[in-house]
Amino acid sequence: MDNEAFIAWQFLPLLEVAAVGLSALAFYVAFDIVRRVAATSGRVAALWLTAAAVSFGTGLWCVHFITAAVRPLSLPLGYGGTLTAIGWLGGVLASAAALKRVATGGIGALRLAPAALLVAMVTVASKILYVHDMRLAPEPSWAWQWPALAVAGLTVLLAAGGWLTGGARRASMGYRAGAALLVAVAVVGAQRLVVLGAKVPQGAVSLHHMGVLSDHTLTALAVLGTGAIVLMLLVLTIMESRMRQALRSAIERVEESARTDALTQLPNRHSFDLRLDAAARRAEGVPTPMAVLFIGLDNFKPVNDSFGRRVGDLLLQTMAQRLRAAVASRGMLARVGGDEFVLLLGPDTDRAAAAAMAQQLLDVLAEPCEIEGRPAPITGSIGVVLYPRDGSLTMAMVNAEAAARYAKRNGGATFAFFEPRMLGDAREQVELLRDLRQAVARQQLELYYQPKVHAPSGEITGAEALLRWHHPQRGMVSPAVFIPIAERHGLIGVLGQWVIDEACRQARTWRDEGLRMRVAINLSVHQLRQPDLAERIAAALQRHQVNPQLLTCEITESAAMEDAEGTMRIFEKLAAVGVHISIDDFGTGYSSLAYLRKLPAGELKIDRGFVLDLETSADARAVVDAVVKLAQALGLKVVAEGVETEGQANVLRSLGCDELQGYLYAKPMSAKALALWAMNDDGPRSIEFRASLFQETQPTSLH
Repeated sequence: MDNEAFIAWQFLPLLEVAAVGLSALAFYVAFDIVRRVAATSGRVAALWLTAAAVSFGTGLWCVHFITAAVRPLSLPLGYGGTLTAIGWLGGVLASAAALKRVATGGIGALRLAPAALLVAMVTVASKILYVHDMRLAPEPSWAWQWPALAVAGLTVLLAAGGWLTGGARRASMGYRAGAALLVAVAVVGAQRLVVLGAKVPQGAVSLHHMGVLSDHTLTALAVLGTGAIVLMLLVLTIMESRMRQALRSAIERVEESARTDALTQLPNRHSFDLRLDAAARRAEGVPTPMAVLFIGLDNFKPVNDSFGRRVGDLLLQTMAQRLRAAVASRGMLARVGGDEFVLLLGPDTDRAAAAAMAQQLLDVLAEPCEIEGRPAPITGSIGVVLYPRDGSLTMAMVNAEAAARYAKRNGGATFAFFEPRMLGDAREQVELLRDLRQAVARQQLELYYQPKVHAPSGEITGAEALLRWHHPQRGMVSPAVFIPIAERHGLIGVLGQWVIDEACRQARTWRDEGLRMRVAINLSVHQLRQPDLAERIAAALQRHQVNPQLLTCEITESAAMEDAEGTMRIFEKLAAVGVHISIDDFGTGYSSLAYLRKLPAGELKIDRGFVLDLETSADARAVVDAVVKLAQALGLKVVAEGVETEGQANVLRSLGCDELQGYLYAKPMSAKALALWAMNDDGPRSIEFRASLFQETQPTSLH
C-alpha cells in the first residue's frame, strides 16, 4: 500500500463522518426553516423557502468535496468551476421544489416520491458533473448501474426523510434531527456509489489540478462556506423563533388584558359574553339547566363619594376577592360594570342551587369590611335567571339585571328570581334616558326655588334653586329619579350647565322686577372635575349681568373631600369670580379640619338627617351644636335644611344657626310664585322679605 492510499484508508471514515455531520446540520436547518413556509404566505413564504433550499442544496454540494479530499480516484484533483456552480444551483432548485412539497405537511412517503426522485437525480447528476468538471484525461468510462442504484436508494431515503418532517411530526426536534441524519447518510452513500461507477484509466490526470479551484481549495470552501451559511441560517431561525415567541406572548398578554378587568383581575363583560354565547350554542340541541346571577353592590356610591375613588377601588377589589373565593370553581364570575358582577352557574343548576349560591354571596358581601381603618358597610342585591325556564341565554343578562334592580328597590341585601313584569322597569329607564337627552332642547326643565329664612328675624334672605323636569306624558319627574340616570350616562354636565345659566337668567329677571334675590345652586362632583367650571360660571354671570355676590355655589362635603387638593383649586377659582361658597350636607362626610380651615367657603349647611331628630335626640343636638361652634370658630355662617316643625326651628335658633330652610316655611316653588310672594305678600306664610333684597345695587358693580 503506497503512502497516499494509506492516508485515504486512515482518514476516509473521519471525512465521511464530517461530511455526514455538516450535511446533516444543513438538512436539519432546512427542515426547521421549511416549517415557517407552511405558516406564512406570499413574499415571506418565498423567502423562507429560498433559505431552506439554499441550506439543503449547499448540504448536497459540500458532501462531494469533503469526501473527495481523500482522493477516492487516487489522483490529484482540480475543478473548472462552471459545472461545479451549475451542480450547486441545480441542487438548490431541486431542493426548493421538493421542500415546497414537504411544507404542505401531512403527505405520505409515496406522495413525496416524485419530489424525492427529483432531488436524487439532481444529486447524482451533480456528482457526475463534478467529475466531468475535473477534466480528467483520458476521460473515465461509466458503469451506469451504480448511479442508477444510487438514485433508487436515495429516492427511498429522501422520501422517508420528508415524511418524518411532515404533519404533526414537524413540531418535534427529534423527528427533524432524525430525518436530517438519515438524508445525510443517504447522500454520502449515494455519492460513494456514483464514484464506484466511474472507471478512471491508469495514469489519468485532472487538467485543473494546478488551477485556482484545487481540491484543497474547494474542500476548505465546502467546510468553511457551508458551515458559515448553515450557522448563519440557524442563528436566523433561532432569532426568528424567539421573536415570534415574544410576539405571541405579547399578543396573548394583550388578548388576556382585553378579556380581564384591570382592577379586580376578574374576567370582564366581553369575556363573559363570549362564554355565555358558547354556552347558548351548546344548549341549542339539548337545553341544560343553568343560572345567571347579576350582583350589584348596595351603598357603594356613598362610600365612594365619601372616601374617594382610591378607597372605592380598594373596596371593589376586596368584594371581588370575596366573591371569587365563594364561587371557587362552580361557575364563571366576571365584573361587568362599576359595582356590578355577574356569575354563570352550570350545568345542571336548579332553582335550589341558584338560591343557595345567591344567599352565600349575600353573606360574604355583608361581612364587616374596613378599608384603611374606615368601616365600609356593603351589602348586595342579586338578580337570578334560570335557563331554560326564563327564556334564552341571550337575554339572561338583561333579565338578571332587571331582577337585581328590583331587589335593590325593595331594600337591597336580598336576591330575587326574574319575573317578566320586572322588565317594565328596565324599559322605563331606557325611555327616561331617551327623553332626558331631549328635555333641554324641548324646554321641559325648570328651576323651583325654596326660600332660606334668617333664623333670628324670620325674614327671607334668599332661595335655593332645585331642578325639576316637566315630562309631557309622565308629568313632574322627581330629581331622585332622573339625576342618577344623568350621572350614570354622562348627561349631568349638560344639566349642570343649564342650571347655572338658568339661575343667572332668573336672578337678572328678578332684579329687573325689583327683587335682588340671592340664588344658591348645587354643583355635582362631576362638575367639580371640569377644569373650566369657574370660567363657565363667570361667563354666565357676565352674560346676564348678574352681581357674583348674588350667586351661592353649594358643594356637598363628600364631593369636596373626594379630591381635597383639586377642590381647593376649584374653590379658589370660584372665590376669585366672587361667588359665595357653601359646603352642603355637612356632617355626612369626613372632612379634614385642616382643609376645611383653608377652603374659601362662606357657610356650612347642616344635613337634614341631623335636623330630623333634633327634638328627640340628644346626640343630634350635640352634633348640630358642635357644627355651629366649629363654623363660628372658622367665621362661617350656618344654614340648617329640612326644617319641618317649630320645635326644630326653636332648637336651631337656640344653638345659633344663622339661616333655616324647609317645609315649615315653604316648599319649592316656581320663580313666578316666589316673585309674587315677594312683591304682594301672596305666599304660603306671612313672612317678610329682607329689605336688602329690594335695595338698588351699586352702579360700579354688576346688577
